Parts: sequence; C-alpha cells; structure tokens
Amino acid sequence: MRHSWWRWLVGVLLVLAVFLPSMTWMRQQITQYKTNYKTPLDPTIMVPGSSASQNRFDALIKELRKETKTAHSVLKVKVAENGQLSYTGSIRRGDNQPFIVVAFENNRDGYANIVKQAQWLNIAMKDLVKTYHFNHFSTLGHSNGGLILSLFLERYLSQIKDVKVERLMTIATPYNMESDSTTTQTAILKELIQYRKQLPKSLTVYSVAGTENYSSDGTVPANSVNQGKYVFQNQVAHYTQITVTGDDTTHSALPQNKQIVLLIRQYLLQETLPVKDRYQNQAQNQVDSRNATDDPGLP
Repeated sequence: MRHSWWRWLVGVLLVLAVFLPSMTWMRQQITQYKTNYKTPLDPTIMVPGSSASQNRFDALIKELRKETKTAHSVLKVKVAENGQLSYTGSIRRGDNQPFIVVAFENNRDGYANIVKQAQWLNIAMKDLVKTYHFNHFSTLGHSNGGLILSLFLERYLSQIKDVKVERLMTIATPYNMESDSTTTQTAILKELIQYRKQLPKSLTVYSVAGTENYSSDGTVPANSVNQGKYVFQNQVAHYTQITVTGDDTTHSALPQNKQIVLLIRQYLLQETLPVKDRYQNQAQNQVDSRNATDDPGLP
C-alpha cells in the first residue's frame, strides 16, 4: 500500500513537470499571437476641426474614392455633450479600409473644449472597437482635429486594450494655437509636451502645413504647425514635416488639396502610387484645390 502511494506521487510529479512548462509555453505563444495579430479591418479615423461637422471630409472622401478606384465605406459618428453617440452610414461587408469620421455636437474652439473633445473621442473609439472588433487603425485630423487626436493618443488610447494606432497625419494643426511665436508656448502645447512620453513609441506621424506666403495658410501660422516637432520628435518611431505651397493652400481648402490627397494615399493609406505621383509628392508642386462644401454629406 505504501509503495502504491509513492508510485502515485511520483507519477503526479512527473505529469506536473511536463504539464506546467507546456502550459507556460502555450500562454506565451497565445500572448505573442495576440500581440502580433492584426485584424483585417484597418479603418482610418478622421476628426474635423472646430466648427466643422461630420460632413467636413466629404469632398476629400469623394476625391479619394475617385483616385483610388475604391468605394471606401463611410461611417460617421457624432458625439453629444452627454457622451451619447449617433451613427450614420455603415461599413460595407468586405471593406477593410473604411473611413470613420468622428465629430462633436459641441464643436467650438478653445483649449477647454478641445480637451473635452478628446474625452468624447475616447468614448466613440471605445464603442467603435467594441462594435467593429478592430485592433489597429490610422488617423487623420484637420486643424484642431489634429490637437484632439494628439491629446487622445497621449491620454486615452492606453485605456483601450490591445488596440494600436499605426499612423497619424495632421493637416494645418495649430500645435501652438494662433501664436506665431517660436519661443512662447500656449497652454495646449505645454500639455502636449508634458504628456508626450505616453505617445505610442511605434507611431508614425506626418504633420502637413499649407502656406500661401510661407508664413501662414491664411488662418494658422506656419510656426504654430511646426511646433508639433516638440511633441513628436524623439518620442515616436517616425516624425515627418511636410509643407505644401501654392495659391490654393488656404486653411479650409487643404483637406481637398490634390497634393495632400496624394500624400494621404501614399503615406496614410499605404498605396503604391505611380512614379509621376510619387515625384509630385517629393517635389511638393503647386496644385489646384477645391473649397470645402456645405452639402448634406456622404452617407
């Protein structure tokens, strides 16, 4: 009886000696798989600037649909001041690169409102991830939309488990608000610099400025856009500043600027462009652009 008990104990110990390392290895493999796995769905999240609605990017999206020959789905989310979400449009089955526009009922300008809008973006993103089950995305922000996205990435993205941002493109984003100073920092720039170490280290950032006269796009000083370097340089994997010049680079027209459309296609959507278009990007040639429209909007 005593020998049977010892044999049973030795058998259990041998099983544990084999089983426990196997379980540890299996957990490590599962964790690694979850870390490396990317969902087929890879949306581009678009955030407009102050005073703009969820229809702000309609002209841009129409241009992208025409140029890419891909009917990207469009889903629009409007966040009310109480955090309630209203959806219009849809993501078409089989479309793995949809555009998702997030706008705000309170779309007013000002530091305090931009901070609130970053919080509301967090509410929308949590719901989008829960509903559509994606774990990676890219982002595009025009004007203050770039500030909202930058604050969100610093302060809230980490709250959404196992979701990564790959690329951020900001267009005419005033990191130092209306200030043209290269030495004085506004409150929002100070905050962005204070929390910059919380930015995702693997992030690639493109900051695009437009200038009519090499100093401003008519609304945002070029120096304010360029202050973004103090937020992103040496904090993210890649940071690139791009300046588009010409007569048709006013602040409101920039999202539809044909040169910027090419930049979005090449750098944000990761398209392989024809050589002639890639050359235009590098040369930053002057191009025509259309003004923003006030039409009812895409679905």
